[in-house]
Amino acid sequence: MLALALLIAAFMVVIYPLVMVGAPNSGDVRIPRDATAENVCDSLTKEFGKSYAEKVMKVIRMRKTDLKTRHGLYHIEKGTNALSATRKLTSGGETPVRLTINGFRNLPLLVDKISAKLDFPRDSLWSALSDTEFMASFGVTPEQAMAIFMNNTYEVYWSSTAREAVEKIGDNYKLLWGETNRHKAASLGLTPAEVTILSTIVDEETNSESEKGTIGRLYVNRLKTGMRLQADPTVKFAVNDFTLRRITAKHLRIQSPYNTYLHHGLPPGPIRTPDEETIMAILDSEPNDYLYMCAKEDFSGQHNFAVSYSDHVQNALRYRYALDRNNIH
Repeated sequence: MLALALLIAAFMVVIYPLVMVGAPNSGDVRIPRDATAENVCDSLTKEFGKSYAEKVMKVIRMRKTDLKTRHGLYHIEKGTNALSATRKLTSGGETPVRLTINGFRNLPLLVDKISAKLDFPRDSLWSALSDTEFMASFGVTPEQAMAIFMNNTYEVYWSSTAREAVEKIGDNYKLLWGETNRHKAASLGLTPAEVTILSTIVDEETNSESEKGTIGRLYVNRLKTGMRLQADPTVKFAVNDFTLRRITAKHLRIQSPYNTYLHHGLPPGPIRTPDEETIMAILDSEPNDYLYMCAKEDFSGQHNFAVSYSDHVQNALRYRYALDRNNIH
């Protein structure tokens, strides 16, 4: 009887807290490279408090886990006991980080966003995106690197290297540009990277899904005839101010390879992260003869299109009058 009592007492003191006491909340435990027990204990304490952390660390010591090999992020659900938490940390799969990319307007902002959520230094991501050979594996140049960051939500491991993260995200870009879509791009006289760059200009021109294919085809017409694109969004990108509502002569003189009022052809790279639907709208667009467009004077966000310059001038005069009437400078 004494032995049984001692066994029960030992169970209550040692085992019971490990199997019956759950995590007080849900949280993520981040185990760094070459982690020590102190690193893991600190992460557990930060997320769940000292008492729960001590219970998990007790099991980790019992299992004699080499924490240096457990680099990663592990999600622990509320109510998870210490034994289950330890199993997750020592033998379970790492929990991926959900990374949402949507409408980033320059690469530095995007690099900051990604490197802040994953466990690699910012400089290593810049190094990967500046590597000509690595970027060529996606069919882009370093200047076009933002093209591969399609607007979407990705699952990437926190422990990924910068190149692994780029490869994971870039898989979506490679999938989009299969043989069929490459052929569609070629029929427009463009490469996949060039269509992607064009799509980012179109996305800045309009929020109207019904107009995107029309605008894309208009710009293709300009490229084929040797006209400058003269796209206002590229000027906004050049001056780094997308809040501009009126482009003036001062803005048009900005010296930048992205100023398509000064330079022929497409800009060197995208002016925002691209959207697959817009790319497809351009690839599947019906031919048109439009060379000109101007925002509608009702400020609906849509456009008046024109084949001739004289018709375009009339559209532009109506829009400028509307700007003046509403005191928009």
